[in-house]
Amino acid sequence: QVQLVESGGGLVQAGGSLRLSCATSGIIFSINAMGWYRQAPGKQRELVASITSGGSTNYADFVKGRFTISRDNAKNTVYLQMNSLKPEDTATYYCAAAGFAWWVVASTRPPYWGQGTQVTVSS
Repeated sequence: QVQLVESGGGLVQAGGSLRLSCATSGIIFSINAMGWYRQAPGKQRELVASITSGGSTNYADFVKGRFTISRDNAKNTVYLQMNSLKPEDTATYYCAAAGFAWWVVASTRPPYWGQGTQVTVSS
């Protein structure tokens, strides 16, 4: 049974930082591509950042220079370090996994998802 469990969300003031974690089980983490999505109320879910099994990273333009995705294969965990947070970053953040870098294939979504963690940035 595949499980992705996010943690680290919360309430932070604009300009602050948070670090999200996603602990996984039931998959061979080291060979899976991982990613973080977010979804704000009334908006579509969007890809924030992703990382291949080899460690290559990809970021949405709206987080470049502020967010950093990383992975620890020994801990089967992927992280999202979020700095210089803005109120528009407020959303539920979801961890996702797949056996390939799905973001390079148009209209492709990963098969495995976490339950989400809420991030709220106050102005």
